Parts: sequence; structure tokens; C-alpha cells
Amino acid sequence: MSHDSGRKLSAASIGNFGEIYDFAVFAFSIPIIAHLFFPGSDPTAAILSTFAVYAVAFFARPVGGLVFGYMLDRVGRVKVLALTIWLMAGATALIGVLPTYETIGIGAPALLVLCRLAQGFAMGGETTGSTSYILESAPDQGRGRWVGIIWFFANIPNAFVAVMLLLIQLVAGKEAYTDWVWRVPFLAGGLIGIIGFWLRRNLEDPEEFKLAISKAKNENPLAAATSAGWKSMLHVLMILPVQTVGSYLLVGFMYTFLVRQMHMEPSAALLTNAAAIAVMALFYPIGGALSDKLGRKRVMTIGALWIGLAAYPVLQLVATGVLSYALLGQALLAIGIGMYSGSAFTAAAEFFPTAYRATGHAIAYQGSVALLGGTTPFVSAWLVEIFGTPMAPGYYVITAAIVCLITVQFVPETKDVRLRTGDSQGGRPQAASSQVELRTT
Repeated sequence: MSHDSGRKLSAASIGNFGEIYDFAVFAFSIPIIAHLFFPGSDPTAAILSTFAVYAVAFFARPVGGLVFGYMLDRVGRVKVLALTIWLMAGATALIGVLPTYETIGIGAPALLVLCRLAQGFAMGGETTGSTSYILESAPDQGRGRWVGIIWFFANIPNAFVAVMLLLIQLVAGKEAYTDWVWRVPFLAGGLIGIIGFWLRRNLEDPEEFKLAISKAKNENPLAAATSAGWKSMLHVLMILPVQTVGSYLLVGFMYTFLVRQMHMEPSAALLTNAAAIAVMALFYPIGGALSDKLGRKRVMTIGALWIGLAAYPVLQLVATGVLSYALLGQALLAIGIGMYSGSAFTAAAEFFPTAYRATGHAIAYQGSVALLGGTTPFVSAWLVEIFGTPMAPGYYVITAAIVCLITVQFVPETKDVRLRTGDSQGGRPQAASSQVELRTT
């Protein structure tokens, strides 16, 4: 890898780390936020209310994706990524200074919702922008590995935040943490955002993007994405359900489930969940690299099979409430999710030509995450409550896995699609909706 390539990959990845950190802090602070912003006699209702606020940000993501996706295709990748990181950092820091319900009543959760909306709006541009930037900067035979690496940095903050919160709680003590120390990680998010912006400040848009945009000066990326690109967006929606449901079950639900339902010590629950998330993050680049060799569809098929077969045993292990079993169960699920995701996220961006990649990808990807990802913790908690069994979320994951096992077979293989403008493929990958024939392996 050349020095320039390494610089691009490092800056994009570390910037991604900072932005995802902000999102992760809220997810792992759900128990304390439920207590401070939704007090009441029914702890289940408080948790469900907090999960609903967690989901609010995901419904803002498609709007942010639409706005920032258009800007990414018209203004440029780097400039818009600078804007999203500032917005995310600012919203996260504001959560750290919000008054609680005890201080201002109903105004507290209302302000919390506004901050979450801003976070979701920013995330809608960040994930699409960073994926598009790296895909267009990567060598043709290494796109899966490169995309997997940035998604490693997009997921490892979840493990980092879990361990960080555990250490803070141990050092500060439960009383101080509940009183004011819980705010510190949110305030730190603002500082991390500044660092991420500094790391990205000297990046330039990929040459592939510059060439593509120069040839499409008068094209409206939104119009192109919704007309010529509708099949590509459909393909994204076809491959993402199991990834979205599985990953947000692990990241957004498991910790709270272990603490509230299985009555595991919060520190132990955090450790098991952090370790599993680290395993998932490690398998993103592994899945991406394997898809560079075996093909995107083959690796997605293997990953979906793994998730579907593991889901029920995973919940059985986790439901024991025993630390070692909970760790093993979550890690088994994490391997399948990481392997599937490294391939799926690469394919999702490859479905689109460069001129409207960010717009088309943002609409489809963020829509899928809003519909399935943000609601997964809420739906999972609701299923446990309704059916009275901790196994209920497992059936939800199995259903998503079966759906994707079928739908993946009907999307085009993109491993050998060339993105480079000016080569024999014209620089425009075809996903059934553009003009160049997409090759299969």
C-alpha cells in the first residue's frame, strides 16, 4: 500500500471512529438515560421510551442521507464529510449538558429527541460518504478489504465505548456516575469530533469522483438515482435486512437485555458485549477481503447461513445469564454479522455508478437502517415482553436471515465491476439500471 493510499484510508477510518463513537455513547447509556429522562414506577416502560428515542435518530437518517447524499454527489465527498462530523459532535456534546426530567420536566426528553434527530441527520451523510470515498479510492481488487477496514473503525467504537464506560463507572462510583459523570463521555464526543475533522482536513476527493462529476455536470443525482438507479436501490434493500437486524440486536439491545432481563451485573454485561462487538468489527475486513476473492454473493450467502443457524443457540446461551455463555453466544452471532457485512456494504456501494453513488446508496441504505436497525432494540424488547421468553428476538433474526438467503441470489455480482472512469467499462458499474453490462463470476 502506498503512502498516499494509507493516508486516505487512515484519515477516513479514524474520522469514522470519532463519528460512530458519538452514536455509541447513547446506545450504551440507555439504562442511565431511561432513569434520568423517563422516570416512573415501570422500568420496562422507561426502557421502551428510551429505545424509542434511540430509534428516532434512525428515522432522521434517511432525511440526512437524502440531503447529504445529494451534496456528496454535487459538492464533493470531503467537504460534506467535514460538515457531518461537526454536526454529530455538536449534537453529542449538547446531550452532555442537557438538564434532566427532574430539572425541567417534559422539556428534558423533548430536547433529547432534538439532539438525537441531529445525530441521525449527520449519520445519514457520514456512513454513505465515507463508504463512497473509500470505494472510489481503493484498488479494484481490494475494494472489499478497504471498505471492511473503514467499517471496522465504524464498529470498534462500540466496544471502546463499552469498556470506557465500565472504567468510568468503576473509578467514579455509582452515585457520582448517576449524578454527573455520565455526561463526560458525551462532552468528550465534541472533542473527538474536532480531532476527526483535523485528520480529514487535507484529504482530496478521489480522482474517480472528479472525473465522473466533470462528465455529469448537468445531471441531477437525485433524479438519476430515482429513475435509472431504482433497481440498484432495490438491490441494496434486498441484501441488508439480516445485517441490519443482527448488528443492531448485538449493539443496541444485548447489553440492556442482559442487565434488565437477565439481571447480570452491568460491568459483566458491558464486558461480554464489548468483546462480541470487537469480534464483529474484526470480521468486517475479513468478510470484505474474502469477498474480493470469492465474490460478494458467495460470502453473503455464507454469512446469512451462519447468522440464521446461530440465532437460536445464541439466545439460549445469552439467556442463561452466565458470563461465559453470554460472551460465547454474542461472539458466535458477531462472526456471522461481520462476515456478511464486509461483503454486503461493499456490494451496496458498487451497485451504483459514481455520478450518483452517494445519493442512491444513501436513500436505500439509510431507509433500510431506519426501518429495521433503529427499531430492532425496541421490537426485540417488545417481543420479549409480549411472548414472555428471551428467545423471541432470535426468531426475528432467523426470519431476516431466511429472507436474505433468498434475495441475495437475485442481486448482481459486483466483485469484478470496474469503477475507474476511462477504462474498458467506462467507469460506471451496472446494477441492472445503468448502461454498462455488469459482469458475473
